[in-house]
Amino acid sequence: MDTALVIIPTYNEIENIEKIIRAVFALEQAFDILVVDDNSPDGTAQKVKELQGEFSQLHLTVRTKKEGLGLAYIHGFEWALAKDYTIIVEMDADFSHDPKDLPRLYNSIKNGADVAVGSRYVNGIAVVNWDMTRLMLSYFASKYVHLITRIPIKDTTAGFVAYKREVLEKIALRKIKFVGYAFQIEMKFKAWKLGFNVVEVPVIFTDRTAGESKMHGGIIAEGVFGVIQMKLISLFSKNK
Repeated sequence: MDTALVIIPTYNEIENIEKIIRAVFALEQAFDILVVDDNSPDGTAQKVKELQGEFSQLHLTVRTKKEGLGLAYIHGFEWALAKDYTIIVEMDADFSHDPKDLPRLYNSIKNGADVAVGSRYVNGIAVVNWDMTRLMLSYFASKYVHLITRIPIKDTTAGFVAYKREVLEKIALRKIKFVGYAFQIEMKFKAWKLGFNVVEVPVIFTDRTAGESKMHGGIIAEGVFGVIQMKLISLFSKNK
């Protein structure tokens, strides 16, 4: 039987964490949750510990410091691979990813996909509450990634993604170079280059209403310049 884990990375998500956990566990489809907390000073991890008394399928790891989204997910992937989980999902804590879409990603994997991307751009643009500048930055970033890498995915920067276990086993997780904005791009690129079946599932992305965004200029710069570096490394490795 397939067992699914939702990995939720957190840093100062006290306003959202209980609500997102309860929303996932309210689904008919069964998912376990792993919260990977970066030692949030606002008490996020303590709230998760309290909820563990109510939910046996809720798990928590606390890292000593904030080291970036990519390393948080890699930590969660390695934790999941050490268990028996067959489907592993990335999801934000702030409800920008709707928990009700989790079964759709799960079913895409069950129906033959190796990677299921919750896509904002597969059917036009499906984003709520973003200002025009941020929307255009995200949309054209995905266009830019496609132009450079030729990867056949419209939402390459999406962070709502389900992976079949075999994909994460095949990707050399500790060789992933990027920890910020480009992490999501690199994971999809590597999965595609390894020949896995990557599909996009249309979702509506809603910007957070509580807590603070973690987006900043350095993360975006990593995405812009990291994509070129990633493509060059890929070409060099192939020629070699």
